[in-house]
Order: sequence, then C-alpha cells, then structure tokens
Amino acid sequence: MGDVIMSSPAMRALKESFGSRITLLTSPAGSIVVPYLSCVDDVIVAALPWVKSDGMDSGALLALTGEIQSRSFDAAIIFTVYSQSALPAGMLAYMAGIPVRVAYARENPYDLLTHWAPDQEPYAHIMHQVERDLSLVKMLGAHVAEDRLLLEKKLNSDFALTQKLEAQGIGDAFIILHPGVSETKREYPAEYWIAVGKLLADAFGMPLLVTGSGSEKTLAYRIAAGIGEGAVSLAGTLNLGEFIALVGRSVCVVSVNTGTIHIAAAMQTPAVVLYAQTNPQHTPWKSPHALLPFSVPVNLRSKNPVIRHVADRLYTEEIPFPEPQRVFEAVRELLAAADTHLPPAVL
Repeated sequence: MGDVIMSSPAMRALKESFGSRITLLTSPAGSIVVPYLSCVDDVIVAALPWVKSDGMDSGALLALTGEIQSRSFDAAIIFTVYSQSALPAGMLAYMAGIPVRVAYARENPYDLLTHWAPDQEPYAHIMHQVERDLSLVKMLGAHVAEDRLLLEKKLNSDFALTQKLEAQGIGDAFIILHPGVSETKREYPAEYWIAVGKLLADAFGMPLLVTGSGSEKTLAYRIAAGIGEGAVSLAGTLNLGEFIALVGRSVCVVSVNTGTIHIAAAMQTPAVVLYAQTNPQHTPWKSPHALLPFSVPVNLRSKNPVIRHVADRLYTEEIPFPEPQRVFEAVRELLAAADTHLPPAVL
C-alpha cells in the first residue's frame, strides 16, 4: 500500500499532463488504497510471481496477459524500487502488445522497453521513491504541478469513524500508536511501545489509540493493556477509509516504517517514525516528522546484493532501538512545533 501511495504523484502527473486514463496493476495489498486515489481510474489486481506474494501459476499469468492485451493500453509505466528489476513486468507488457513500455533498468532491456531509463541508483545517488517515480514520468514529458501525497477522505468513512470514537468516549485530541509490521525486521519491541505509551499518557493526558489490522489484534491489545488507563486498542475495528480519517484527525502518529507513515504524510499529520534501516527511499514525504532509526538484526538482513551495498555504505553503525524517552521527546517536539490547537498544559 505504501508503494502505491508514493507512486501516486507520478500517476497524477501523467493524468494531468496527457489526459490519461490510469489503470493500476498492483497486488491485493496495494489495491485497497485505490478508492482513495483520485488519479487512478481502474485497477487490475494480481499476485505476480516476481513480487512477494503467494504468486499466480503460469496459466493465470498467461490469462492476465490476455486480459491486459484485450484492453488495448497505450503505454505501460513500470515503477520499481532500486533493488527490483522491471524486466519481468516489461516482458508482461511486451507480450500483451502494449506499444510504449517505460521503466528503469540496470541492464540493457533491448526490445522489452521502448523507453529505457538507465538505473543509476543506488550506486551514483539515492532519490526518495516519490522523486524516483516522478523522474521516470518526466522523461515522457509529464509536467508535475503538485508532488505531495494526496488521499481522499470519504464523508461516509468520516461519519462512521465519529460514531465509533464517540461510542468509546474519545474526543478530538488523541495520539495514534501503530506497532504492526509486515516484516519482522521492522518490529519495535512491545515492551518499548508500552513504556512510550505510559510516558505519553502521563504527560499529555489524551487518549492513546493503538491501531492495526485484524491479524494484529493480540499485539495491539497487549500494548493497550500494558499502558493502562487512556489507551484503547482499535485494531481490526476500522476499514481503510476510517483509518485514513483517523490519521487525519490525530495530533500525532507514532509508527514503524509501514504504510501508515505515508498515510500520515498525505494527511499532513505529524509522525514519529521508528525506522528500521531497510530502504532510505521510503521516509515520510514533505510532511512534519521525526525519524528515529534502528538497525535491522543481522539474521534478518536482506541477501539482495543491491540492498547489501546500501547497508554497507549507509548503515555501518549499529543503532539500538530508540529509547522510549527519546520517542516521547520526539512527540513533544513535534507537537510544540505544530499548530495543533492543544491546551498549553499539553505542551
């Protein structure tokens, strides 16, 4: 989901520059944010075998090729991080007969791509993912009028959220704690979350909402129970539209580096990010935030040589988990700097 949000300024630039109708080919996880992106007109959902997923078999992949071919697309723009190869998707577009195929590639793609952007990352430089994707569409002549992340809030989601919060006695001022991760290497320990929550509760006296998916209920409940009074687990109780609205209302979000931080960036909600040193491209984009990095455990580090190169170059120092006191101070500093309209006692 976070990758799709970060690619949205580039998709918006294509739509606004050329009057394009945008169809997004993405994973099931990436597809859930599409209703909140005005730049996307349609979506094709596929568990492609060259990305992390259950993966479709060869018959399903051939059927997908036929479906794409039947739609007579004019161009395929392939967005990747610097450690991925665009060529499997390039082959898919080639076999589907899409006449214009655009992507970064390290090796010469020959006929697979009609517009090849030689990939200089991460060896010559590293760009934020938003910048990387925008640079690709600029190669086609796309004009970038607005490069911020933008998500649409839905009125029905906002109304439903209000009802759920009122039912729990939660008012307008609250802080979100989002501990759930898709990869173990990004985890921040539960006992640290509890300590952070206690510091925030004692200092600010506002509700702490522990969020997450349905599969993260146990973790969220454990953290909320450990914090005690003022902490509430909302894991598994909100759909994505309601969660986007929740983030938009929050005075601050404390989260690991996951899709939540990109939602916070889109909503311009201050965020403290407990950032496992995995990919420097994926920090919050053009939004108020504090980044608190920590090292990935040795046994969980990627074997991808491109990622290893970046780690050997940028992540030479072993950084422990941020201490709860440091996380608390980062929240306090962000709230002091933001126009949050909180009572003076809170700051």
